[in-house]
Amino acid sequence: MNKWMLKGFAIFLLAILVACGTDDGSDQAEGTNGSDDKPTLSVVTEAGFMPFTYLDKGEVVGFDIDLLAAVMEEAGYDYKLKNVGWDAMLLSVEEGDADLAIAGITMNEDRKQTYDFSSPYFESTHKVIFREGEGITSGKDIKNLKVGVQAGTTGAEAVEKILGKNHENISKYDSNTLALMSLQSGDVDAVVTDNVVADEYVANNPEANIEMIEDPDTFESEFYGIMFPKGSEIQEDINKALQTVIDNGTYAKIYQEWFGVEPDIEALNQ
Repeated sequence: MNKWMLKGFAIFLLAILVACGTDDGSDQAEGTNGSDDKPTLSVVTEAGFMPFTYLDKGEVVGFDIDLLAAVMEEAGYDYKLKNVGWDAMLLSVEEGDADLAIAGITMNEDRKQTYDFSSPYFESTHKVIFREGEGITSGKDIKNLKVGVQAGTTGAEAVEKILGKNHENISKYDSNTLALMSLQSGDVDAVVTDNVVADEYVANNPEANIEMIEDPDTFESEFYGIMFPKGSEIQEDINKALQTVIDNGTYAKIYQEWFGVEPDIEALNQ
């Protein structure tokens, strides 16, 4: 093979290597602490749930994402995080295409029929966000209003308990972001969503002329958990790591960084 053929062959090999390294950006690789005998886990999320999971300059960030990193480091797993949307997230875990999901997922009896969960890592409830002047003082005041919710969430279930299942005044959206945009545009009169999400939205939109109320008599407390396929072989491993992160103070540090207050650890251990 002459030198020109050798040079052409080298260029050809270089082109192949470059092509193999191309990434479309749909996956967000995280974690470098895995051991050789543990697989790299596939993690899915829905990045429209600020401040738990959301996009910042194309990167998925949030309280859940920082907690995930701490738990994976403690458990010794590498992982790849992918933002797939709410419905796709649930389906991919149900079918076993993903090893776990994290996105402010409420653990309830209905979901426990389909999925396994970690122990709880966050206590939440619902709030009603509405335009100034609506005169809403309780959750039940939304009964005759047009209400926006994220489809497939416990917020949607809570509203259906008040208005009725699949009521014509309930508008279901693919994300909380879209529901809140519809409130701003006047397509709905109110939005029901998790309390921390509501707090974050109101704080970040002081000129939006919106108010919110909390009603513990109408909306019960809920707990978020990491979601696994039924019969997951890694559930126990991840759960132990989560408990260690809670016990050793790492959880409290992450919580304070995101919410500025101490977490109620006792509520999680009930």
